[in-house]
Amino acid sequence: MAKVKNKVQGKKVRDWIEERLPVFSFIKHTAEYKTPKNLNYGWNFGSLAGIALVIQILTGIFLAMQYTPQIGLAFDSVENIMRNVNYGWLMRYAHAVGASTFFAVVYVHIGRGLYYGSYKSPRELLWFIGIIIFLLMMATAFMGYVLPWGQMSFWGATVISGLFTAIPVIGDTIHTWLLGGFSVANPTLNRFFALHFLLPFLIVGVVLIHLIALHNRGSNNPTGVEIKSDKDTIPFHPYYTFKDIFGFSVYFFIYFSLVFFAPNLLGDPENYNQANPMVTPPHIVPEWYFLPFYAILRSIPDKLGGVIAMFSAIIIWFLLPWLDGSKAKSARYKPIFATLTFIIYLVFIGLGYIGAKTAEEPYITIGQILTTWYFLHFLLFIPLVSRWEKPRNVPESIDADWNRK
Repeated sequence: MAKVKNKVQGKKVRDWIEERLPVFSFIKHTAEYKTPKNLNYGWNFGSLAGIALVIQILTGIFLAMQYTPQIGLAFDSVENIMRNVNYGWLMRYAHAVGASTFFAVVYVHIGRGLYYGSYKSPRELLWFIGIIIFLLMMATAFMGYVLPWGQMSFWGATVISGLFTAIPVIGDTIHTWLLGGFSVANPTLNRFFALHFLLPFLIVGVVLIHLIALHNRGSNNPTGVEIKSDKDTIPFHPYYTFKDIFGFSVYFFIYFSLVFFAPNLLGDPENYNQANPMVTPPHIVPEWYFLPFYAILRSIPDKLGGVIAMFSAIIIWFLLPWLDGSKAKSARYKPIFATLTFIIYLVFIGLGYIGAKTAEEPYITIGQILTTWYFLHFLLFIPLVSRWEKPRNVPESIDADWNRK
């Protein structure tokens, strides 16, 4: 009798909460959410990005408790976190490595979208929101890189913020507003710290909009064919929850391997020297996840042209739904398109390699060639091939493709 009574009382409490905040129906919706049954591990990276974002927010909050955003104390406060705060070294390394793994996951996520045509109708807005998240990530990461107040932090902020002065008429005003003065100094560090702390929560809000758009139109799939019946789908739980758990296991293995055994592998040794405005490092480079766009910037001899090219390299992604005129979404059925997509992957990696090198020959010429190919891919090759290449053997439905296997 006691068990029955407790069960009835528990149901009343659940119903009371559900009436005011439908959290249980949301959990049920998520578990029963119909998903294409042919999703591969490429679809793990969306949930992995969510996990990486949570890690960054949690570790960032703990670091903010001990960090001092003042140019005379910032570097020492980071050293204090590393040496004197209990597990401060773990929080700092987890945050730094987490930024790199976050970008790595997002780059793979974008690459999967390019291959399977996730930007095409009816998911254009889903794609656009994803690009906005990426832009917010880049802004957050740039400001966060300044906070340790090391040599590369200071000079990276000086060089990158100086790019805004190339904008005609309003460039100097933007530069002054961004830095809080005429150079990188204490006002810069204060506002960068505030924005670096707040922007991740803005990213969370945009991610929620991204998820709403995803649930509204449903996930794309390797065939690019839309869901036509229940035969094309399976419940998200348990099939994809366990698939995600496996993906999380692999991710955390790599992540913690870097945190505990190679936390400085992707960092710059120059940043372990305190910022000195009087000494310029011989080779100023941003973090690795900015390098492809940094290479595009450097490949244009004109400063304003370089800035336009760098921002255009991302803005051009917004045009993909219209640049790609193929009726088929997935590159699986478009061999020439697939080859071009793999080439652009290699071009992007090559740009990252060139961005890490000094601005001298042959790296300058190679960077210009790769930059030219990058823009030709989106503005010429994709529009021409997508309209000229005839897709082959696109299945009538997801279920038909599944049974054909």
